[in-house]
This record gives sequence, structure tokens and C-alpha cells, in this order.
Amino acid sequence: MPEIPALLCDAVRYRYGDHLALDGIDLCVERGEIFGLLGPNGAGKTTTIRIANTLLPVQEGRIEVLGFDVSRSKMAVRRRIGYVPQQLSIEAALTGRQNVTWFARLFDVPRTRRREQVADALELMGLTESADRLAGTYSGGMVRRLELAQALVNRPELLVLDEPTVGLDPVARDGVWQRVAELRESTGMSVLLTTHYMEEADLLCDRIALLHLGRVEAIGAPDDLKRSLGPEATLEDVFRHYTGNELDDQGEASPSIRSIRTTRRTAGRVG
Repeated sequence: MPEIPALLCDAVRYRYGDHLALDGIDLCVERGEIFGLLGPNGAGKTTTIRIANTLLPVQEGRIEVLGFDVSRSKMAVRRRIGYVPQQLSIEAALTGRQNVTWFARLFDVPRTRRREQVADALELMGLTESADRLAGTYSGGMVRRLELAQALVNRPELLVLDEPTVGLDPVARDGVWQRVAELRESTGMSVLLTTHYMEEADLLCDRIALLHLGRVEAIGAPDDLKRSLGPEATLEDVFRHYTGNELDDQGEASPSIRSIRTTRRTAGRVG
């Protein structure tokens, strides 16, 4: 019997008034994979994520998260999903520990396990030593790690990240992704992410979908999509080919991620 996917979108359409934001989206995110949604602003990435998170209603089509229909089983979906939005979601006047505890209560983590799971989430994100400082004193990278701790406190099976590293310096970005990758390896958790950083998507994602004007224009492993355009093609080339858009400033590769890719290529050439 085939395994139930982490996320299934079937012919999903969504309108904001007269604007058609999603025009028949079909997606399947498998268990344990890191799946990227790429596309220019307005392509439908965040709308797709918000419907999957039950923050927007399903207007047309069907979305299932871990086998649960998001239209009929909202609470079951919310208990199994972790979400880091684009906008900052911490309370600066609370400590890091208090922020995560608040989310533990929001996600209905049982009182008997709450303290343990809050401590575990903070430790996973490397925030134990700073847990009792006010979150308003945290650096940008620490804030994003705190948001990840909030999203992980209910030990979700699917982690959804909407541009989680935008505005971070290269070191902070690498720190966030290193922890996400380690967590996926250790728990088998599925990850759905959006990003404008092509190098991040290329290195981190098992598969990606290119969205444009509310439609899926291409889907597959990054290497397969690049290969379809030619031996020297990059993921930036794939992006431009399917969307007709230039990357904005966020699409530039950070020096540290670029160096990782260079090292991989060198290693491949020397065997």
C-alpha cells in the first residue's frame, strides 16, 4: 500500500475577488523530502502555503496534509504541522522560552509534556543559553531560529517555511538551513519551503516546483530540471525559462553557499 504523502494538492484554485491566484495547482510532497516552491512574487506560493496551513479556505479542489482533508479536519492538520511565516512572529517583550511556551499552548501540547518539549525545541535550535533573555535582544538569525523552535515545539510531521531566511546575512542563513537539514535527517520530517535564493533551493531541495501566474510550470529534481535545458544550465536559468522573470536581489547567491556548491563540483570532478 503506497505511503500517504505529506501534502497533496489536487486541482486547487483560489481567487482574491476577480484575481485568480491559483489556477489548478497539482502537487504531491512525499514523506521525508524537502520540497521547494519557487516563482516570482505573485506566483501563488504563499497562497498555496496558507491554504495548506488552514489559514485560508479551500475554494476549489482538494488539499490533504498527511492524509487529512484541510477543509474537514483543520485541528488534525494544525496538530501535525509547523509553520514559519514570512513576517516575524515573535513577541519581543517575552523571553525566548516564553515565546516557545506560548506556541506550545497554542498547539495544545499537553501540560505534562510542555516543559520538556519547549526545552527540546530550544536546544534543537541552539538557543538554550539565551532562552531566558528577552527576544527583543536577539539578532536576526537568532529570531529566525526562535521562530523555528516555535514551529517545532509540537514535533510536527510537516514543517512549512515561507522565505525563512530573507534578510539574514550569509552566516545566519547557513545556520538556519544546517539545523533544518539536521532535523530532517534525524526525524524524517517533511519540509515544504519557499525561497528566492536559487542556491538554497538547488542545494537543499530534493524536488522543486516552478510556479508562475498561479500554475505549476515545471516540477522535478533540481538536477533534472537543469539538465533539461543543457549541461551548463543553472537553476537561475530554469527559473527564467519557465517564468520569464529576472531574479530580484534576493536571488543572489551568498558567498558561503556559493563556496559549498563549488566544493561539491570540484569533488565530483576528482571523483
